[in-house]
Amino acid sequence: MIDGIMDKAVEQLRLGDWPLMRKYTAIIERCPDTSLYVGFVPGFPGAHSQGKTTDELMRNLREVVEMLLEDGEPQLESEFIGIQNVEVA
Repeated sequence: MIDGIMDKAVEQLRLGDWPLMRKYTAIIERCPDTSLYVGFVPGFPGAHSQGKTTDELMRNLREVVEMLLEDGEPQLESEFIGIQNVEVA
């Protein structure tokens, strides 16, 4: 059985029929007014959503990104670099 699965995977790779996985960084915050989790992909126009839980938010955000990718690769407006703590006295 494993051999059959591996053969199919190799054939899909050879034919270029393997789904291309893309990774984007999502910023997640909690809205103080609604207590919903709100997420967005920095620099990706329209890539934002919300949910009652982080799991729901990520499902919703994944769906939005998949929908946006149907129009082709995005022209990202910025590049996420990271987060830093700011210390003040």
